[in-house]
Amino acid sequence: MSQENVPAWWSHPDHEVTLARKELRKPVSGTIAIALIAGIIGGIGGSYFSSNNISAHNVKLVSAKSTVERQPDSIAGIAARVLPSVVSITINTERGGGSGSGFVIRSDGYILTNNHVVAGAADAKGEIKVTLSDGKTFTAKILGRDAAYDLAVLKISVTGLSALQFGDSDAIQVGDNVIAIGSPLGLSGTVTSGIISAKNRAVTSGSGTSESSFINALQTDAAINPGNSGGPLVDATGAVVGVNSAIATLSSSYGRQSGSIGLGFAIPINQAKKTAEQLINNGKATYPIMGIMVDTAFNGAGAKISELAGSVVVGGPAAKVGLIPGDVILKIDGVAINSSDELVVAIRSHDVGDVISVTYTRDGKVSTVKITLVAAKTS
Repeated sequence: MSQENVPAWWSHPDHEVTLARKELRKPVSGTIAIALIAGIIGGIGGSYFSSNNISAHNVKLVSAKSTVERQPDSIAGIAARVLPSVVSITINTERGGGSGSGFVIRSDGYILTNNHVVAGAADAKGEIKVTLSDGKTFTAKILGRDAAYDLAVLKISVTGLSALQFGDSDAIQVGDNVIAIGSPLGLSGTVTSGIISAKNRAVTSGSGTSESSFINALQTDAAINPGNSGGPLVDATGAVVGVNSAIATLSSSYGRQSGSIGLGFAIPINQAKKTAEQLINNGKATYPIMGIMVDTAFNGAGAKISELAGSVVVGGPAAKVGLIPGDVILKIDGVAINSSDELVVAIRSHDVGDVISVTYTRDGKVSTVKITLVAAKTS
């Protein structure tokens, strides 16, 4: 499939961010007025107490000794359980450095993060450091990474770590409470909370130097900022339901704002778990395809199969059911497809070997076929 990089309205939260700083102005007149009032009161009080011989010695201030009881399912309770399993990741190369987050998925040192967090170190043969919640730092190696789903698995030489449990991203519902944990702007152990704002958001990315990522994402309003990438999004039980990966940004027409604007996106953990297992077992992962290239310039409803030569792979799944260049795909499994990106995301949300229903139009006639997805070839 064509995976042409197209400028998007969202970005990895770890891409360069310029923080807007407002000039701080000291309220000079206000400060003077307060000082004068305090001085007057002090003078009056001093005169009063002096004239009445009232002693101010042996004053004792009272401190409250009550204890706040935090329930295990409170944000504080969940954070206390999850934080020991969240790590900070830094990379150093000759070209520069970067940072992100990750979390322990196996007690013997296996860590899941985003591919874009460590891609720079992998490409430039740089150094990757992982810092645990207790401050201990280890050199990490990449067991495997996959640009298609923007995931990577790291390994550090340590045992006895606390691994997070995986939840069910299919079961989570819009409105459910979630917590994001990571190291935004290098501030490790940062906890933010919110809800699931939407499911099945077609999110794509591309740095221009590597294969694009296509994510059928969970959307959340929990604050996600640069450095949060790769950290966990957990549900009300503390189980991971997503891997924080992207944030939306405003266009220049809205007075471009950097950082979180309440539109964050996470890779569903059900997909991340499958990819992580492949990376651990094989060092690489694959994804399903239907054997076509799409026309990314097509502006009509649906996703159009490119009319260029070779756009339908000979002997591929699409060719076997009679799809040809110029066909416009309208639905996958009864769900409307509005763009080429949505088509790719819809396909990659399935597994190799899955049979999908494809509704398409040709010369004004609408038809539906069944296609068995196959694995993309990996290098």
